[in-house]
Amino acid sequence: MKKIVLNLFAVAIVGLTVVGCKSDVKEAKTGDVETVVENNEAAKFKADPTNSMIVWKANKIVGGHEGTINVSNGVVEFEGDKLVGGSFMFDINTIKCTDIPADDEANGKLIGHLKGADFFDAEQFATAAFEITKVDGKNVSGNLTMKGIKKNITFPATVVVTGDDVTLSSDTFSIDRTEWNIMYNSGKTFDAAALGDKVIKDDVEIKIMVKAKKA
Repeated sequence: MKKIVLNLFAVAIVGLTVVGCKSDVKEAKTGDVETVVENNEAAKFKADPTNSMIVWKANKIVGGHEGTINVSNGVVEFEGDKLVGGSFMFDINTIKCTDIPADDEANGKLIGHLKGADFFDAEQFATAAFEITKVDGKNVSGNLTMKGIKKNITFPATVVVTGDDVTLSSDTFSIDRTEWNIMYNSGKTFDAAALGDKVIKDDVEIKIMVKAKKA
């Protein structure tokens, strides 16, 4: 096994919950869109949609919610054991909340709200996308597109290559949702004093997990 950095893929959801209780989750560096350079010589590994996802956690002043969004398709690209590129599509309509029982009416109401215009507006923007633009050591940079808005983000990630199988798992990081026009109950645009404990924090914690097999 070619091991770049050790990570426990199977406990990622638990890990996000634990890390989310701390104050040391780092915000991803966000900047202007960068050029994606095609590499026709790189070995390609196809993402497994059943084992690839974003794990997310959003917090209010009191409480919050967490869940997943599935990867619908994607590839990661390697030169030898070095990650050099890749891209992923995320199906917004697969968004789930994991802290409320699936058969609870509150779960359905929350998911409906998240898919609506206040948040992801899945009817108009059914997918989100991430395209890797640069890999510098453990840091992965790429263009993240949500709601038609594209910005470059940088975050630490772990890659493990085992024969024809690849696991890519980011550290837990945060992004400012308002950068992608997800403004609902943000203290930036709403009267925070009037909202009280209904204010939703702008920073959303994210962990990207992708399992892929050589194409």
